Amino acid sequence: MISVNNALKIILDTTQTKEISETVDIINATGRILFKNILSEINIPQKNNSAMDGYAVIYSDTAKASHKNPVALSIISEVQAGANYSGGAIKPGNAIRIMTGAPIPDGADAVVPFEDTEEHQGSVKIFKSFEKHKNIRFAGEDIKKGDLVVKKGTRIDSAEAGLIASLNIDKVEVYKKPEVAIIATGDEIIELGSINKTGQIVNSNAYTLYSEIIKYGGNPVYLGIVKDNIAETTDKIKEAMKYDIIITSGGVSMGKYDFVPDVLKSLGVEIKIEKVRMRPGKPVVFGNIGSKLFFGLPGNPVSVMVSFMQFVRPALLKMSGAYKLKKPVIGAKLLEEIKDKSGRKHFMRGIYSIINNEFHVKTTGDQGSGILTSMSEANCLIILPENIENVLPGEIVEIQLIDHGEI
Repeated sequence: MISVNNALKIILDTTQTKEISETVDIINATGRILFKNILSEINIPQKNNSAMDGYAVIYSDTAKASHKNPVALSIISEVQAGANYSGGAIKPGNAIRIMTGAPIPDGADAVVPFEDTEEHQGSVKIFKSFEKHKNIRFAGEDIKKGDLVVKKGTRIDSAEAGLIASLNIDKVEVYKKPEVAIIATGDEIIELGSINKTGQIVNSNAYTLYSEIIKYGGNPVYLGIVKDNIAETTDKIKEAMKYDIIITSGGVSMGKYDFVPDVLKSLGVEIKIEKVRMRPGKPVVFGNIGSKLFFGLPGNPVSVMVSFMQFVRPALLKMSGAYKLKKPVIGAKLLEEIKDKSGRKHFMRGIYSIINNEFHVKTTGDQGSGILTSMSEANCLIILPENIENVLPGEIVEIQLIDHGEI
């Protein structure tokens, strides 16, 4: 058995980014991984503009303004957002009514908000002084022409979509999604809607994996259930070998009918991992043929999810071109005693909360590897290092956040 950290290193060292791209509309790009750096061809803002609704003025005209002794300026014009001002340069003693986002007239070097003024019959009283450049947004203040705006390998989210759109770019080049085959194994496994006989288990793992693959940027392909038969298992994995990643659930432990590792070896897969010192999920199998990755995950539902999160998820992200691969891990104060004599790194389902600005955490309860409700209730995994047998309430433990983006 190898450690979780060593297993992850082997997996990521083996994983190759799939350098194939496609072009998509920016409106459909959320969640996709950017294939090329995006550089700005324009300044944003493109012109100096007003940050407030108010009056464009020469700042020195306001130097002595106060509520007791307001300064009166003559209103000579108005400029709206999106309009061009062609009235010439502003002169001392004048003001130009201006709206947020409107271009700053030549000669003006400050904007006085409406709330600090009083307008009456073509004149405006200003009740306080303003510094030079107050309430002015300068051309290129946000983005300058030539700036790197969004980096290659960024997973496009709402802010990135808005940024790219602000550059007047309507299509982006993104990495093509890896195709991921899913195979369930076991005589006891049945499809949804089948008649459940004694001892049979409805296939939930395939649907968990399907959802996780979509969540982390892959195209899942479900290939069905294969019975505990070497010939059937071999044929099904052969069928799957046209895909980028092949995931099996079940059939990787020490049982009489756990054929997956031997079948993979017979098909030329170089097996690099067969067991990991972790709980749940010890019997994780990993190998490759060239750029194709093979993951044999355990059959218990929680083991499938935890091993996917720790190993398949970062590999899928790397293959997809992403450069952020790690889930956030933070410290939290434990709210209960935990005992663990497994000697392995233990990923316990947990629920964190924030109390008095501090992270606190407790388990979801029973940690059996078949209790999928514990994953549904969890918002984090409590990470207990190897050979830690007892952790007391009040001690700080590491937690891995589940529903937060990678870092």
